[in-house]
Amino acid sequence: MKKNLYLLVLILLSSIGNFSARGHDVSTQPPLLKKKDKIAIVAPASKAGNSKSIIEKATKLFQSWGLEVVLGKYVSLDSRNTFAGSDAQRAEDMQWALDDPTIKAVVSVRGGYGTTRIVDRLDFTRFLRNPKWIIGFSDITTLHIQLHKLGVVSAHGAMPTLFLNPQHKASIDSLRTLLFEGAAHLTAPTNSLNRLGSVTAPVVGGNLTLICNNMETPSALDTKNKILVIEDIGGNLYALDRIMVQLKRAGKLQHLAGLIVGKMVHMQDLLSLPMNKSAEEIIQEHVASYNYPVTFQFPIGHQAPNLAFPHGKVGTLCVRNDKVNLVFEN
Repeated sequence: MKKNLYLLVLILLSSIGNFSARGHDVSTQPPLLKKKDKIAIVAPASKAGNSKSIIEKATKLFQSWGLEVVLGKYVSLDSRNTFAGSDAQRAEDMQWALDDPTIKAVVSVRGGYGTTRIVDRLDFTRFLRNPKWIIGFSDITTLHIQLHKLGVVSAHGAMPTLFLNPQHKASIDSLRTLLFEGAAHLTAPTNSLNRLGSVTAPVVGGNLTLICNNMETPSALDTKNKILVIEDIGGNLYALDRIMVQLKRAGKLQHLAGLIVGKMVHMQDLLSLPMNKSAEEIIQEHVASYNYPVTFQFPIGHQAPNLAFPHGKVGTLCVRNDKVNLVFEN
């Protein structure tokens, strides 16, 4: 009798594992923000030009939401290169923000480059006891992927460097809604390259270059049975094709539940290596043989609006002839 009961428990545990593997991972969403909560501004990657104005604007905005703002020690450091301080300094600030249980959200002042240089220095032990919202996009994709591996939902959305731009009002409003209400309802117009369909699965990804940079590292993204989001900025089209080939050869595209292609900004042909295709056409070619729904020109990425979504949370993507929706329930 005991042996049969033991076998039954093993079967049930196996079923739970298989359910997770099929794509409906159980992730922890940090508590929703409320007035008087504390938000930290840090700089884990590049320094922010005109950092004083940017931080002042962000501080006033967050205070208007009823939040208390605290700054990392090195967030305004005027370093000599692209980074907002040394690797050790940036990691120290990020570790402080992760560990402090009174801090309920952490926003990166900007992306740029540098998060991959410090992610392996970070200890998430205390963070996992008191999960909080980690906010950003672009280079911060590395942190989103790492948190997804740890089973924690994060906020892929606008950072303070965008707050001075009035075109990003919708981006900022969507971030506030996500952090305080937990829901997100993103819509996009139709596109001739779209592939129709509806699917419910965890939504992961972010910047395409960073997704590839993290492959074969401890922060590698598992895309199987996931809705993958990709966006990028400032690359050559032949290099985009090379990245898509890499993803395909690595098996990262074959078993997706769906694909969301955000804004591919300032992608150009190199005269000596012309592709004579748009970024969207290049991507479409590499996923043409698969059957999952695909949508293009989704309002996520380095162009307004950059609508916020809960990275790692289960969402429903519906690609229809008349509209495209990505919905996350609270």
